Amino acid sequence: MDTTTSLLIGFAAGALVALTAYILIRKQILKGRRDEILEKAELEGEKIKSERILQAKEKYLQLKSEHDRMVSERNAQLKDAENRIRQKESALGQKSNELEQKIRENDSARQSLKAREENLARKVSECEALQAQVNKQLEEVAGMSAQDAKNLLMENLKAEARTEAQAYINDTVDEARLSAAKEAKRIIINTIQRTATETAIENAVTTFPIDNDEIKGRIIGREGRNIRALEAATGVEIVVDDTPDAILLSAFDPVRREVARLALHQLVIDGRIHPARIEEVVAKVQKQLDEEMLETGKRTCIDLGIHGMNIELVKLIGRMKYRSSYGQNLLQHAREVANISAILASELGLNPKIAKRAGLLHDIGKVSDEDPDLPHALLGMKLAEQYKERPEICNAIGAHHEEIEMTNLISPLVLVGDAISGARPGARREVIESYIRRLKGMEDLAQAYDGVTKAYAIQAGRELRVIVGAEQVTDQQAGTLSTDIAKKIQDEMTYPGQVKITVIRETRSVAYAK
Repeated sequence: MDTTTSLLIGFAAGALVALTAYILIRKQILKGRRDEILEKAELEGEKIKSERILQAKEKYLQLKSEHDRMVSERNAQLKDAENRIRQKESALGQKSNELEQKIRENDSARQSLKAREENLARKVSECEALQAQVNKQLEEVAGMSAQDAKNLLMENLKAEARTEAQAYINDTVDEARLSAAKEAKRIIINTIQRTATETAIENAVTTFPIDNDEIKGRIIGREGRNIRALEAATGVEIVVDDTPDAILLSAFDPVRREVARLALHQLVIDGRIHPARIEEVVAKVQKQLDEEMLETGKRTCIDLGIHGMNIELVKLIGRMKYRSSYGQNLLQHAREVANISAILASELGLNPKIAKRAGLLHDIGKVSDEDPDLPHALLGMKLAEQYKERPEICNAIGAHHEEIEMTNLISPLVLVGDAISGARPGARREVIESYIRRLKGMEDLAQAYDGVTKAYAIQAGRELRVIVGAEQVTDQQAGTLSTDIAKKIQDEMTYPGQVKITVIRETRSVAYAK
């Protein structure tokens, strides 16, 4: 047991010695490595320090070189500026010397000029004295003063100049008048030849053909109710007499006659002729005629090469087809004036498109229902301004009867074109126009009363039919109204024979069975 213990103790002591020796040896090794690493780190630091110092020296040398270069450049610039300043100082000194020299020369010249002026003044005084002496001698010889002689000479010269100037003016005016007359005749003759058109004369009666008397009886209706309904709806007098195969439609307004003709045509074809159907067909025909007027206006603008016109003006142009001016078809007259104005403008070097547009619109006021008391030229100008036409076109429309002042060269051309178109032989009939104006005045007079819905002048103005609203006018008021209208027509209008005023008041009761 003791041996074992001794062995264990010996082994433990050996192990302890060995461990102690290992620890000491390892510490020695680690110390050696640490010293080696520290040495290497010191060497590396010295190396980096040397490199940084070297880089700093290089940067310093570079900055110093740039600074020296900038200083050199600045010194060079300063030197150049000093040289320029010296040159300018030298130039200024030279100019100053030259200026002083010129001043001295000017002083010398001024003194010389003053001497000359004094010499000239002395000579002028001498000349004036001699002139006065000569004039005095002349006055003694002529027996009149110098002022009298001067006045006499001036009067003679004025009279002679006035005579020569007047003769020259007369010759120039005569020559200009002859040349202008020849040129104007040439232009107008050329224009008329290039725009020759047919003469269309309107009348106040339209003939409606029918196949047999049976249709005539159906148009008249039981106790004449159909024909009365048709007359009330269209404002046209329907004359059914012994004329075979024909009915006469009499009205001064061509639009009404056309509505009545088309309505009769549709009623005869349809076969259903009674008051309700008549009113329906008349309303339909009026709408169709409005569309046809619009189409006519568009086609007229296209034919004349006029574009961009307001649609309302186009409608009014279409309405011209059913109007007349002193018996001359208004649309045909407007087209003719448009072409004449355009040709005149071309001959004179003006804009033919503007002239043509103004010529087409010059009578537009005749077909408008607005403000009937205004002259048609001023009304047409007002409509053109309302629909944004050019100022020169508006002025040409308003001035074509010289009711306003002309402000451009297109206006007299439209006036001349209107005169040329209306002055052609057979183009117009004054009687028709005055007749239509009288009938239209009757209708306007009646429609001015309250409660009147429609008024139609028929039988060549011998009868005026006035349709009133049943809700607004009583039977007793209707009788009074006819008397008032008759008295006003008698007081304000001129007419042949007598005029019959018929006031129609009709009450309708309508109910629907459901």
